[in-house]
Order: sequence, then C-alpha cells, then structure tokens
Amino acid sequence: MNITRPLLCALWLVAGLAWQPMASAQASAPPSASASAPASTLPPADQYTEKGADTCLGCHDEESATYSAAAFFKGKHAQRGDKRAPFGAGGLQCEACHGPGARHAAKGSKKALTINSFKASSHLPVEQRNQACLTCHEGQSRNAWHGGTHDLSKVACTDCHKMHVERDPVLAKTTQPDVCYTCHAKQRADFHKSSVHPVRFGLMGCSDCHNAHGSNGPAMLIKATLNQTCFSCHADKRGPVLWEHAPVAEDCSLCHTAHGSVRPALLTKNPPLLCQQCHSPAGHPSLPRTATSLPGGGGGGSMFLIAGSCTNCHTQVHGSNHPSGAKLMR
Repeated sequence: MNITRPLLCALWLVAGLAWQPMASAQASAPPSASASAPASTLPPADQYTEKGADTCLGCHDEESATYSAAAFFKGKHAQRGDKRAPFGAGGLQCEACHGPGARHAAKGSKKALTINSFKASSHLPVEQRNQACLTCHEGQSRNAWHGGTHDLSKVACTDCHKMHVERDPVLAKTTQPDVCYTCHAKQRADFHKSSVHPVRFGLMGCSDCHNAHGSNGPAMLIKATLNQTCFSCHADKRGPVLWEHAPVAEDCSLCHTAHGSVRPALLTKNPPLLCQQCHSPAGHPSLPRTATSLPGGGGGGSMFLIAGSCTNCHTQVHGSNHPSGAKLMR
C-alpha cells in the first residue's frame, strides 16, 4: 500500500509532530555533548556570568585535598562583610580571581582554554596567573616579588598557596615547612639533624627568617643582612660589647649553619678545628687534644676537661663586657 505525501503529513499532525523532511531534521539536530560549539555562538571571552558564584557552584561542588566548596566560605576571600574580599559588596566573587566565566559556563566550550584555572596545566603563563593575585596582594611583604628568586624561577602563587581550603597550609608554622620542602629537599634533610632550629617541632616556620615573596637581602632573608635576621631572636649576641669577637660582628655563618648541623650549637665544625681556621695554634696548647697539651700538663686525659676544647677557657666567644675579658675568658 502506497502512502502519499499528504496522507503522511496528516499522520504526523495527528501524532502532534510537525512534518519535516529527514535531511532537514538531521541538519537541525542539536550538537552532541562531545562536540564544541562554534566560536560565534559562544559568549564573548570578557563576559561575566549572570549568577556569579551560583553558576560556578552548580558544577564545582566536589571535595578534594585541595578544593572544598564548603571550606572556601570559611576563608578570608569569601567574607561578605569585607569590601576588599572577592565576595564582599559589589565583588565579582569567583570571577574576581578566575576571570570572566560566561564562556567557561557555556555548553560546548573548550573549558581548559576559557578561564584562569591557576593550575600548572593552565593555558595561561605563570605571569598572568600570578597577576590575578598581585592585583590585590602587591604591597608590604610582596613589594620585592618582581625580580625575586621565586618570580625568576617561574613559581606560581598557587604552587605554595591553597585558597579553596579552610586554612592555607603555608600560613601555619606546623604545616608551612612541608610546603617549602616540596622544592627545598636539602633543607628538609638539614632540619632532621641533631642540632637544629625548632622548625620540625612547629615552634618556627621558614617565614620567620625568609620572605618567600622577595627580599632585598641575601637568600630572601626578612632583614637586610644575615646578622640582623639572627639578632631578631638572638638579641643577646647583638652587642655592643667591650671586647668584641670579630666573626660575630661580621657574619654568623662563619661559625654556625642555620638549617641544621650534626655538631652542637649548629656549628660548622667542632672546636678546636673551627677556631683554628682563624687562630693559629702556634705557641698555644690547642692543637693536640691530649692531657699533656693542657696548661701545666695536667688533667689526666679527663674528657670532661678537654671535651669543650677552646671554650673550656674562652667561654664568652660572642663577646665580653668584663674589664678583664680581652681574651673572651670572662
């Protein structure tokens, strides 16, 4: 039985469907989810979403070690009462940092190329990713970021900082070292030696001595010189003193290593070898560590007497204020 075209149209109308030739129907079919929409149908790259964070959270609601939508709202960036925060009054919320997101949220867009993800795999260079942070955080301790060691090494802010968690690990003394150790493996080993600053015990952080955002001093120290940095805690070694030990005023690292040592007091060498780098043993019983080398040839080889070597007598190695302390013995 042949069904004519008018009759076929009538059947389609009864079924509540509009007649459409097969070729035309295929041409108007919506694109598949895997296909990307033509650029002409996508929003402009600089267009923001209409619903702001609500649009973002419609998809980004997962929980991971580096991202938590719930924990993010406990941090400073999401404080509604702070006008400086992205979520403050009139703020652009998520798009204040990640950039305009209308195209990113549109169906069929190439997600990876439409927004600043801050990830290492981002299509944006490190400089552009960091600029989103430096727009607000470019003052005080970050004045020297440009041209600093981390900037020249192409370190991204998000390599160290985590914003989508309740507490940024790098801002807490107990967790900060582990973030720094990601790159500074040698320092990790040093801080596990027998004589160290109390970093691994959570009593100090790397930022107590170093400014990771750049510094005018060596090794990104928080002060202009190494000694000034050390004196921030060791004020009793600052002086001035009546009888000065020259290395103390010159450079603490001539005798001490900052990150850790297998010797007491973070010394670079054990006395008398350390002292004899500057002080000749000639005419002084300091070179052979035996009983006969001690004044008067006494002592009987007692380790309690000779163990301290030079510091058995010269106890005030950092300087003396005693009228008779010219040899740093009082």
